[in-house]
Amino acid sequence: MCRNIRPLFNFQPPATPDEVEAAALQYVRKVSGYSKVPAANQDAFDRAVQAVAAATADLVGSLVTSAPPKDREEEAEKRRALSRKRFGTTPS
Repeated sequence: MCRNIRPLFNFQPPATPDEVEAAALQYVRKVSGYSKVPAANQDAFDRAVQAVAAATADLVGSLVTSAPPKDREEEAEKRRALSRKRFGTTPS
């Protein structure tokens, strides 16, 4: 799993379309092995990102839980604290 892909479900405020697309982009980059897509593959890459984004939005919109929504800022602070502990620095 790519470390840059963050959970999108059960957050307050909910995931934005930009966040869903960013996760889809990271996933397709990981699966394809491309960080910079060759021009010959750009159309296929873009279609894959859109398909994964649509599937992700459908999934996140369909899931149900009885757990209270997580606070985005609180979860981000937890990730920053873990990073400081692990690497001694704060990610930007």
